[in-house]
Amino acid sequence: MTMEVGFIGLGNMGKPMVMNLLKAGYKVNVYNRTKSKAKDVVDAGAFLVNCPSDAVSEGGIVITMVANDQALEELVLGSDGFGMKLGKGGIHLSMSTVSPETSRKLASFHQRQGSDYVASPVFGRPDAAAAQKLNILSSGSTESKERVKPLQEAMGQRVFDIGEEPGSANIIKLGGNFMIMAAMEAMAESFNLAEKNGINRERAAEVYASTLFNCTVYQGYGQLIAKKLFEPAGFQLALGLKDCNLVLDEANAANNPMPLANLVHDRLLASVAKGRENQDWAALARISMEEAGLE
Repeated sequence: MTMEVGFIGLGNMGKPMVMNLLKAGYKVNVYNRTKSKAKDVVDAGAFLVNCPSDAVSEGGIVITMVANDQALEELVLGSDGFGMKLGKGGIHLSMSTVSPETSRKLASFHQRQGSDYVASPVFGRPDAAAAQKLNILSSGSTESKERVKPLQEAMGQRVFDIGEEPGSANIIKLGGNFMIMAAMEAMAESFNLAEKNGINRERAAEVYASTLFNCTVYQGYGQLIAKKLFEPAGFQLALGLKDCNLVLDEANAANNPMPLANLVHDRLLASVAKGRENQDWAALARISMEEAGLE
């Protein structure tokens, strides 16, 4: 019997995730504020609905992949939201990068309705989503995590259980995103040092990414920064700034100093001030390039 799920949010990440669910044999009801973005997944077999509440069935599972906390809360709590309709036994699988506090708030709301909430942000860009190579975090009740795990496995290569506290997966996700930002700033400065000394910056990136820093972040973002390729955006710089703000909010709440996060925040903020919010977030490297007289 084909399992039916709802999926809300068909951006750069959501669309390939839906494609993988369809390939796995799921019937997927999709909603996106801009309906034209649903064309590819509808052509592949998804069913387009007119409002968020139409994407869910009572006691079923709905997946959300949207840009920010405000959009997520509106989908659940708004006048056309699905929060009241999901019902007893339903599960909201939230795969957006949002604050831990938003996850706790929505988990509490769902619990009052008899439904449940699993926080499940992901590591990976759109190409990883398309290749079913996402690394997926998961926090919430053990029973609900087990129920949604087949869906997570259909969209990614590995699922990491981060415990039962609803915000825990978001903490790990934000910490990981901060580490990516810090790595991009480090690469920018190192590649600039090479270029200022007459060494090809792409060669420098190749050496680092194949020796000491042989990992996904240095290989992928290293190429973007070395070649100064910031468009089209796989992940928009404005969203990176949003995530960095969330990191600093959590750091302040926990009395946890993060001086490097403050530096990266200023790089992102300056980039937005210069009109680069729609470029890839690797474009934060441009500030370092400008300071070095290379752009």
